[in-house]
Amino acid sequence: MLNSLGPVGIILIVMVAFLIYGPKKLPEMGKTVGQTIKSFKGGLIETKEQIVVETEKENKEENKLEG
Repeated sequence: MLNSLGPVGIILIVMVAFLIYGPKKLPEMGKTVGQTIKSFKGGLIETKEQIVVETEKENKEENKLEG
């Protein structure tokens, strides 16, 4: 979604946030957003790993039944 925003759009959003929340609150918000994104990515990686493990288990079971 950020790819569709140009530099002018991002600057405008930052300026509006600065006016609404003030300079003291923005670093806290940025840190919170960063932690949330990091946590979300970690969850996605964990889920992907679980899917791979389960798929491999199913393939092994199918091979046992066929062979």
